[in-house]
Amino acid sequence: MITIVGNLKGGSGKSTVTFNLAVWLATRGRPVVVFDLDPQRTLSDVAEVRHEEAFSPGFPVVHGGTDLAERLQAAEGEVLVDVGSADMASMRTALGLAQRVVIPVPPSQADIWSTQRFLGIIDEAVVSARPQVVAFVNRADTHIAIRESDEAEEALRALSGVEVIDLRLYQRTAYRRSFSEGLGVFELEPNSKAAAEFEAFASMLYP
Repeated sequence: MITIVGNLKGGSGKSTVTFNLAVWLATRGRPVVVFDLDPQRTLSDVAEVRHEEAFSPGFPVVHGGTDLAERLQAAEGEVLVDVGSADMASMRTALGLAQRVVIPVPPSQADIWSTQRFLGIIDEAVVSARPQVVAFVNRADTHIAIRESDEAEEALRALSGVEVIDLRLYQRTAYRRSFSEGLGVFELEPNSKAAAEFEAFASMLYP
């Protein structure tokens, strides 16, 4: 299955989500290939750190090019694609071939607007069947008195053409620490809240 993790606005956490999903799949013995189509190459950088530190298992990371469509279709196993708005041509190519699009949405009005525009781009890129499109609140507030995450989820549910996941990933230091070290959050702190929430999230996407 080709799964795209993306949004138009930077800072949504898509590279962190993609990396953790790739590691989660690999640690369960499932073959996974990651396409890093964001010119910032953040995902490639963290995968390189993981390789240099000899953490196992690893996974291949490939980039775009004129033959992107052919390589996406030829990739075996679970395919994860990190897309960025700085390369719209590659984004549209990947969207046209995807079976699923996962949209991380931080709790802000700007991110809701960005998600709405992204949904329009998905519809424009459809070649045959429209992919499954799911969104979730990422980097959610951890303090129960702050309402922005609830409001963002309500706004997402008001958008058409997207299924909102009933799980959130929260703004936790463990994600930043593990990412900088080339580890999945569940590898660095296996008994943490971050590990438990990501396990639930990944299991929902890949039952």
